[in-house]
Amino acid sequence: MIPFARLNGAAPLLVAVFIALALALTGPLRAQTAEADGPNYTVWNALATLAENTLEDPNATDEVLTAIRGEVAEMRARFLSAQTAQQDRIAAVREQIAALGPVPAEGETEAPEITQRRAELNALLAERQAPLLAADEAFARADSIIRAIDRELRSRQANALMTLGPLPLNPANWLDGLNALIESALTLHGEAYNAWLDPARYQEMIADLPITLGALVLAGVLLLRGRGWMEHLTTRVLRSTAVLRGRVVAAFFLSLSQLAVPALGLWLLSEAIMLTRMTGPTIEAIAGALVPAGMAVFFARWLSLHLFPFIDDARLSLNLASDDRRRARRHALFLGFLIAVEQLYGPFIAPETQPLTAQAVLTFPLVVLGGLTLLQFSRILRRHTPRRISKDGTEVESSPFFDRMMRLGSRVLTGLALIAPLLAAAGYMVAAEHIIFPAIMSLGLIGLVMVLHRLVTAIYVTIVGDDESAAEGLVPALAGLALSLMALVPLALIWGARETDLWEIWTRFSEGVSIGETRISPTNILSFFVVFAAGYLVTRALQGALGTSVLPKTSIEKGAQKAIVSGVGYVGITASALIAFSTAGIDLSGLAIVAGALSVGIGFGLQNIVSNFVSGIILLIERPVSEGDWVEVGSTTGTVERISVRSTVIQTFDRSKVIVPNADLISGAVTNYTKSSKTGRVIVPVGVAYGTDTRRVTRILQEIAESEPLVTVDPKPSVLFRGFGADSLNFEIRAILRDVNFSLSVVSEMNHKIAARFAEEGIEIPFAQRDIWLRNPEALTRPLPESGTAAAARPERPEPTPDRDTDSATDSPDQTDDDFREGTR
Repeated sequence: MIPFARLNGAAPLLVAVFIALALALTGPLRAQTAEADGPNYTVWNALATLAENTLEDPNATDEVLTAIRGEVAEMRARFLSAQTAQQDRIAAVREQIAALGPVPAEGETEAPEITQRRAELNALLAERQAPLLAADEAFARADSIIRAIDRELRSRQANALMTLGPLPLNPANWLDGLNALIESALTLHGEAYNAWLDPARYQEMIADLPITLGALVLAGVLLLRGRGWMEHLTTRVLRSTAVLRGRVVAAFFLSLSQLAVPALGLWLLSEAIMLTRMTGPTIEAIAGALVPAGMAVFFARWLSLHLFPFIDDARLSLNLASDDRRRARRHALFLGFLIAVEQLYGPFIAPETQPLTAQAVLTFPLVVLGGLTLLQFSRILRRHTPRRISKDGTEVESSPFFDRMMRLGSRVLTGLALIAPLLAAAGYMVAAEHIIFPAIMSLGLIGLVMVLHRLVTAIYVTIVGDDESAAEGLVPALAGLALSLMALVPLALIWGARETDLWEIWTRFSEGVSIGETRISPTNILSFFVVFAAGYLVTRALQGALGTSVLPKTSIEKGAQKAIVSGVGYVGITASALIAFSTAGIDLSGLAIVAGALSVGIGFGLQNIVSNFVSGIILLIERPVSEGDWVEVGSTTGTVERISVRSTVIQTFDRSKVIVPNADLISGAVTNYTKSSKTGRVIVPVGVAYGTDTRRVTRILQEIAESEPLVTVDPKPSVLFRGFGADSLNFEIRAILRDVNFSLSVVSEMNHKIAARFAEEGIEIPFAQRDIWLRNPEALTRPLPESGTAAAARPERPEPTPDRDTDSATDSPDQTDDDFREGTR
C-alpha cells in the first residue's frame, strides 16, 4: 500500500545518528535519576534542546519525532510526580506554620522559641518551593514540546491525505503496475530457487519433510472441512429443543471454534512454509502475514453468520428477509477477502521499493471493488424493517434509536462507497485508501459490538429467566452503552488516530483539573465514589436494622421511629461525603471561595427547594404530622402516606395521591384529626314529620347511638332537638368515636338502623313538598281554535301578567289566593 506518511526525501543521517546517540546516552542517566530525589534537570535541558532543534528541521522523519516525543512524555510524567510530591511536602510545612499561630502584630511579642521555629519553617518552605517551581517550569516546557510534535505529525498526516498522486486510469501508468507484479513474482521465485540450490537448506527440508507434509495435510483439513463442521454443530445446537435455557449462550461459545479451528490451520500452514526452508525475506514476510490475512476472511464469515444467520430469529436487531441475509453473508465474506488482500499486499509488492505509479495502478482495483461491495451492502441494510412490539395495547418500535442509527449509517456508508473510488480515480489514492479500508473495518467493529451485546443479553436472560422483559431491561441497555463506549478507542485507531494521541488524551484526563490549590483527578474521583458508596451502604444497613429490629421493640411511637431512621440517614450520608472527601485528598478549603460564589446564585434559584428541605427537617423533628395521620391541608383531605425531605404525600379518600410541599405544612393551617388521639365526634342529622312525639324520637335515637360498638360510653352519645324546619322536626345525634377513621361507616350504619326502626315504629320521615299556583286555570279548559294551517292551530302567546312578588292580590286581574286554593285542591 502507499505509505501513510511518505518521507520528504531521505532523512539526514547526521541528525538520526545524533538523536540515537543522545537517547542512548541519556537512558542510563535517566534510570539513575529515577531512583534519586527528583528529575535530573541537566538531562532534561539537553533532551528539550534536542527536541526543539529537531522540530525546526523540516527533514526530520516521523519515526524520529515519535521517538523524541516518547522520551519527553516520560520526563513530563516524572515532573508531574515531582509536583505532587512537593505539594504534599509544602502543605505539611504550611500546616506546621499555621499551628504556631498568627504572626504577632506590630508592637506585640511572642516567645523566642516560637519565633525561631517560625523562621526555620519559613526557610524550609522557601527551600521546598524551589523544586516545585522548577518542576512546574519543566512540566510546562515538556507539555509545549509534546503539543508541538503532535501538531507537526498531524499536519504531515493531513498533507499526506491531500497529496495528489499519479492517475490510475492513465494507460501510461499501467505498465509500471504490471512490472511491479512481475518483479514481485520473480522475487518469490528467486528466493525459493536460491534456497533450493543451498545444500544445507535442502538437507534440512528433506529431514523435516514428514513433519512438513503432516502439517500441510492437517492444515488443509482444518481449513477446508473444520470450519464447516463447526458451523453445522453450532446450527444443530441453535435448532435443538433439548436445551432451552442458555441455548444461545452455548451456541455462541461453540461458534468460537469456527475461529479457533481455522486459526490453527493457518498457523500450521505458515509453519509448514517455514519448515520447507525454501524461503527468503519476502516469503517469510508473506508467511507471517498469512495468519492475520486468513483470519480476516474467517472472521468476516463468523460475524456474518451471527448478524445474518440462516435461522430467522425475532431477537436479532437486524430484521431482514432470508434472501437479503444470504446476500449480506456473501458481501461480508468478500469484504473480508479484500482486507486479506490488503494484508498480503505489503509483503508481496513491497510498496516502499515501487514507484508511485505502480502503487496507484495496483491499489485502484481494490478501492473500486471495496466501494461497489459497500454500496451493495448499504442497500441491503436500508431494507431493514423496524421490529414492533405491543406496549399498553399499542404497537410501537422495539428499538427506535437503533433503527434511526441504522438508517443514518446506511446513508453514510453509501456516501463513503461513492466518494472513495472517485478520489482514487482523481489521483488522491492515499485519501481513498483511508476511506474504504477503515470503512470496512468499522463495519466489522460495529458488527462485533452487536454480537457481544447479544451475548450479554442472552447471559442475562439465562440468569433471570424471563425472555421478553429481561431482553428489554436496564442491564442489556447499560451493557450496550458500555460496549459502544469501549469501541470508541479501536474505532479512532482505525480511522487514523495515533496511539500517542490517545495516550495524550488519557494523560490529560489522568492529570485532572486544578481548582485553586486543589487538583482533582480521576483517581480522586474514583476514591471518593468508592468510599461514599461504602458509607452509603453502611448507612442504609444501619437504617434497616434500626427500623426493623431495634426501634419497633421500644415504646417510641411510629412517627418518632420514622424521624429517627430518617435522621440517621441524613447524618450518615453527610458523614460519608465528608469522609470520602478526606480519603480522596480533596481539600474543601480550596473550594470554599468557589462554593461561596456558587451558593449565592444557587440560593436564589433553589430558594423554594431549600425552604421545603428545611420544612421537611422541621416536620421530622417537631412531628406536627406523622405517617398515617388524617389531615386536612387547604382543600386536600386524606391520610399522610410518606414524609420526605422535600414534600409530603397525602392519599385522599378517593385513592389519589397529592404531593404537598413541606413549606405548606409549616407555614399554612393544617387540621390533624388524629394527632393526639384517634377519637373524634360524628353528627348525624335526622328529620321527622310534624306531629311526631319528640320524646319518643329522642329515646329511639339514643338507643341507636348507644348500640354502636365504636361509640364511646364516656362521654355517652347525646340526641338534640335542634328546631323546627320548613318540612320536618330536626334532631341530631352527636357521638364520640374511638376511631374517627371509621366515621363514615358509623354514620352509614346509624342511618340504616334509623330507617329500619322508624319504619317499625310508624314514624314518618318527611320529604320536601311544594305547592304549584296557577294564576289563570281557565286557560287550561279553553278550546283550541280549529284551522287548517299549523299557524292557526298554534295558540297565541299569552300576555305577561304582573308577578305576585311585586303585585298584591287585590291589584292582580286574576282571582284571589283563597278562591284559587279552593279551585285547585
